[in-house]
This record gives sequence, structure tokens and C-alpha cells, in this order.
Amino acid sequence: MASIGFNELYFLLQGLKWTLALTLIGFIGGGVFGLMVALARTAENRVLQRATAGYIAVFQGTPLLMQLFVVYYGVALVGLDVDAWLAVAIAFTLHASAFLGEIWRGGIQAVPKGQTEAAKALGLHYVSRVRDVILPQALKIALPATIGFLVQLIKGTSLAAIVGFVELSRAGQIVSNQTFRPLTVFAIVGLIYFLICWPLSLWGARAERSLQTASR
Repeated sequence: MASIGFNELYFLLQGLKWTLALTLIGFIGGGVFGLMVALARTAENRVLQRATAGYIAVFQGTPLLMQLFVVYYGVALVGLDVDAWLAVAIAFTLHASAFLGEIWRGGIQAVPKGQTEAAKALGLHYVSRVRDVILPQALKIALPATIGFLVQLIKGTSLAAIVGFVELSRAGQIVSNQTFRPLTVFAIVGLIYFLICWPLSLWGARAERSLQTASR
């Protein structure tokens, strides 16, 4: 069995870089589209409500692994040549937008109706009402669930290996095959995931406790 040296650890860190990059792209892209989904879900337009409800149902009701397959191979069926990086980024953005949209929809609806009525009484138009009154409170309410989803998204990036994307888990598999030390390699991989996700989980728990204290 080969030893695990600097080159192997460096390769794992390269995989970690792509894991973090994919998480960042998925979370930011999903956040932008998720906000649109949340606003559409809480709009008075029934067509928008039903369309976004269907969108959320599709992505929440199907496995992320299947979504990766559909985007990667489905785009190729229509004649477009898409590399693994772009396909995975699109899939994670769509996936995150559905979940974040529903999380933030719950936050928006949790804001007391009196806040909206007061904003209307002050003559604020829809954009100002949402931007200055509703969203700051809604995002604060939804912060614990948003952090929880971010943790799940980080761990979910391991599924990207199925379409040939080399992130942390796939890098660990490659190093394991080269060194024949699967327990050691995946112990290191698991430790890296833990060191990333555990502080986020603590932050989410702290935010939830602060929210509960503020609501008393």
C-alpha cells in the first residue's frame, strides 16, 4: 500500500476547492432565483402561485441525483455540448432555488400582516414595501433554515461525481484507488466535511435560539 503524502493531500484540497466553488455558485444562483420564486409564491397572482408551486414540487419531489442526470444528459439530447462543470452548476442552482424559494416563502408569510398593512398605510409601493419592510424581517426569520439547507448543499455536492465532476468526494475516491487506503482517505475527507459543516450547524442553532428569544 502506498503512503498518503503531500501530493495526495494537495489533490484532496483541489477537490475541496471545487466543492466550495460549486456550493457557492449553487447557493448564490439559487438564492437569486429562489427569491424570485418566493415572491411569486406570495404574490396575489394565482397563475404565478401555481406555476412556482409546481416548480417547487418537481425539485423537492425528485432526487438531486436524478436532477443532475437530467440536466447533464438532457441538454446533450437537444444538441448542446455542455461540460460537467456547467451542467452541475445549472442543476445545483435549480435545486437550490426551489428549496430556498420555499424556505423564504415561509419566512415572508411569517411576517405579521400588520407590517404589510402599516407599509400600505404609509403609501409605500410594492417594491419599497417588500425591500424595506418585508424581506429584512422574512430573511431573519428564515436564517436558521437557510443555513441548514446550505449544510445539506455542501454535502450534496458529492453527488456531482456521478457525471464526472471531481469534487472532494470524487478526489477521495481517486486517492483511495491509488493508495489502497480507503479508511484513511475517507476519514480525512469526512473530517474536512465536518470542519466545514459543523461551524455552520452551530451558527444555525445559535440563530434559531436568538429567534426564539426575540419572539418571547
